[in-house]
Amino acid sequence: MKHLIFAAGLLGATAAVADTPELTVYTYDSFVSDWGPGPQVEEAFEAVCGCDLKLVGIEDGAALLARIKLEGANSDADIVLGLDTNLISAATETGLFAEHSVSSDYDLPINWADPVFVPFDWGYFAFVHNADMDAPDSLKALAESDTKILIQDPRSSTPGLGLLMWVKAAYGDDAPAIWSALSDNVVTVTKGWSEAYGLFLEGEADMVLSYTTSPAYHLIAEEDDSKAAATFSEGHYMQVEVAGKLAGSDQPELADQFLQFMVADAFQSIIPTTNWMYPAVTPESGLPDGFDTLVTPAKSLLMSPDEAAAARDGALNEWLDARSQ
Repeated sequence: MKHLIFAAGLLGATAAVADTPELTVYTYDSFVSDWGPGPQVEEAFEAVCGCDLKLVGIEDGAALLARIKLEGANSDADIVLGLDTNLISAATETGLFAEHSVSSDYDLPINWADPVFVPFDWGYFAFVHNADMDAPDSLKALAESDTKILIQDPRSSTPGLGLLMWVKAAYGDDAPAIWSALSDNVVTVTKGWSEAYGLFLEGEADMVLSYTTSPAYHLIAEEDDSKAAATFSEGHYMQVEVAGKLAGSDQPELADQFLQFMVADAFQSIIPTTNWMYPAVTPESGLPDGFDTLVTPAKSLLMSPDEAAAARDGALNEWLDARSQ
């Protein structure tokens, strides 16, 4: 009888697990790290969805799109979280994403009306350095200096791609000359942001490509004011990070629920002190203390998704040509 009771209990537990829907979200590695938003987002969403949220880390943002293109309609993902405005056009062209039903009042520096992708945070790219350093005040001054920098590969990393767009938006046809001059400054090119920032913290270079918000991590989490973001006279390129639902998702209603949850306070309040970016919707409690100390670029640079798509291959070739010199 004991064996029968145990077997019945086991079957019941197995059925309960089988009845729990699973939502798979592809995102970048730092999002799912112990110190990233992932653990808190998973706990908060599972508390309201009656589901199992499976967050899958896949390198950096640009690598996400490559993975989805490779898997095509057979992808296990229901949602891709971590693309940005530079990749939206290319992602839409795949035909793999479905329109969303999210409604929200965004606190973005730009108007948002994309029918497929939903924003969850934003920020400005910047080079971060030790606060006691006399940092260059422009991309051109950086290229003309002996300052050593760490950057990310634009083929796998959204910050790396953002730097391509930054140089192109600031210098247009003169971008190749800037890249040629910058080539001597680059210590190494990493696949993703985490590797580059880690090398910077280990003292491998003077500056690292990151965000104007990065010093907030050190200030708030570590009570360390020794890091700063350089402000450049050409302006700073903006990044808006987005998520989208796969058209082939076998959990479309749950995917819609997650996207709507993503712009709600329970998610947005997690972003500032885990992803260290500005939330797409300001939390009810406001931004954390310390964000008011961050630099605000005097000039904002941003290409539209279509402009970025049109410029991407040419800008990439300019960068590759400079590296080969």
